[in-house]
Amino acid sequence: MDGTRGSRAFDPPITISLVPDSSNPRLDRVLAQLRLYEHPLLTFSASAKGDGVEVSIQLMHCSVPVHTYVYELHPRDLDHPQFEWQFQRQLYDALHDYLVEMFIRTPQDLADRRERGL
Repeated sequence: MDGTRGSRAFDPPITISLVPDSSNPRLDRVLAQLRLYEHPLLTFSASAKGDGVEVSIQLMHCSVPVHTYVYELHPRDLDHPQFEWQFQRQLYDALHDYLVEMFIRTPQDLADRRERGL
């Protein structure tokens, strides 16, 4: 064997697939909800964080560097009987916060306004 993987005809191709973590039903529940949302400018992901779940929102196709927005869903929210509605409310609140955080200047930037003579 020459040490190169896949160099022989009988070596099977390597396939990697993502499988939900069945040991974490809260994460699975959030991932299922995120699959219901599609946006042309944003991607959504989630990962386990302690007893909760961390949701990430990333802007796509942007030539300006922009941070990834991250927020945490707590166990009480994840176990709420109206989880789907709670999730949507928190997601929309996070989207609002994310877009507001992207401002590079606001009227509250007093030093910048003085420097520009505004």
